[in-house]
Amino acid sequence: MSGQWQALADDLVEDYVEHCRMHGCSWTDIGTALGVTRQAVQQRFYAPHKRYAAENMTDGLRQAMTHVKRAAVQHRNNYIGTEHLLWGLTAEENSAGQLLSSAGASPAEVHRAVGARLSMGASQAAERIAWTPYSRKAMAIAEERAEEARSARIDCDHPLLGLARIGRGVAAAVLGEAGADMAVLGGGGAEA
Repeated sequence: MSGQWQALADDLVEDYVEHCRMHGCSWTDIGTALGVTRQAVQQRFYAPHKRYAAENMTDGLRQAMTHVKRAAVQHRNNYIGTEHLLWGLTAEENSAGQLLSSAGASPAEVHRAVGARLSMGASQAAERIAWTPYSRKAMAIAEERAEEARSARIDCDHPLLGLARIGRGVAAAVLGEAGADMAVLGGGGAEA
């Protein structure tokens, strides 16, 4: 039971840090609020951008990743959140759209809904944009799903499954509002 409480506490702190960073708070401010140094909070919550090798992605996922980064840059966001990931996955026809359709949601409606939630940031997006903890978790789950399927490459449906499994963030809210059957997507619960 104490492990579950600790996981919940960790999720809440992660949510707080992600929210603060999305709204322009500095690492120093966050560290002060948590009672630790700027360096300590950065080391715990800022993972360096992991570059996924192009050869590990299908052509469809490489194209979706182009849309993901474009959404962040155009909205002046210095992060890639679950909303950017879902927006990129639904920008064109691919395996994510097919999976959404089988889950009872319209990929075009999901794309419009998540696009409406992309907010304009205050900063100029840098070349190296940090991924939020939930978007990194979705990609880690995508890698696991590809391995489980014995696939040599990650496809668009794998990150969608990751977003559903995490069950948190803007993407999860949009999927729920779109009426996607989370059981079909393999989600429905928050990933610790």
